[in-house]
Amino acid sequence: MTLAASDLDAAFEACRSETAEWAKTFYLGTLLLPLEKRRAIWAIYVWCRRTDELMDSEEAQSHSVDELAERLNRWEEKTRALFNGHVVDDLDAVMLDTLQKFPQDIQPYLDMIEGQRMDLSWTRYPTFEDLKLYCYRVAGTVGLMTQGVMGVDEAYTSAPWSECPDPSDAAVALGIANQLTNILRDVGEDRSRGRIYLPQEDLRHFGVSEDDLLAGRINEAWIELMTFQLSRAREWFVRSEAGVRWLSADARWPVWTSLRLYRGILDAIERNNYDVFNQRAFVGKLGKALELPRCFVIAQSR
Repeated sequence: MTLAASDLDAAFEACRSETAEWAKTFYLGTLLLPLEKRRAIWAIYVWCRRTDELMDSEEAQSHSVDELAERLNRWEEKTRALFNGHVVDDLDAVMLDTLQKFPQDIQPYLDMIEGQRMDLSWTRYPTFEDLKLYCYRVAGTVGLMTQGVMGVDEAYTSAPWSECPDPSDAAVALGIANQLTNILRDVGEDRSRGRIYLPQEDLRHFGVSEDDLLAGRINEAWIELMTFQLSRAREWFVRSEAGVRWLSADARWPVWTSLRLYRGILDAIERNNYDVFNQRAFVGKLGKALELPRCFVIAQSR
């Protein structure tokens, strides 16, 4: 299957529209990229969303575990075929175009599928190490998928090696930071699906029972637990910042914008007094507008 240029443009436009609808904060950052890069990011976003929908869409909830496992198996086969140049639909077409312009390895895509497989059997995470693996698979992989699109500054290759973080480490750190933020924002939503992503060891340490969490009790123990979780997420954002500084010039502004806006969700959780059961934390339009010039200055200073 080969799309004409106009049809390929239409397929990319569909990816843009879907990204704008479902990932508003992320989408704002992509608009600051050059056209070719932003189209590639939109395609990757939609591929990731399709992967996530295999497990988390309303339609998926009607399937048995065995049926969901088979859906993931078929998706993996389709992904492997895509990386071998086999195109069967519009998403394949925009992804193949992206892979041709920004070559990358298949492994992060396979790792993301493995993350979805974790949701087949994992509804609790005993330790943070267990959760970190999940966060890498479902979100850290996005950093690896997109780092080739973003590119690195020429100064990176000439700087002393001791001053340069591994771009892959920073990309993964940003993905993990974003996923930890998602988990903290969505505690209330996830409990309705029978999932608790906060590590069991942390719940025990701070004296928060599952009954407390499921009942949405906001007490001193809950506030202490959430304060700790917010601090941990912010540490992962800090880990990513060193790598952002070495991105190509046309990528630094959008990535700083996305990073700081997403980190702003953690501030919103605090402003909501840690009530993630009845209020959804988000960065408002004014906050987004104020961050744009700030991030531009940060991106230029590197």
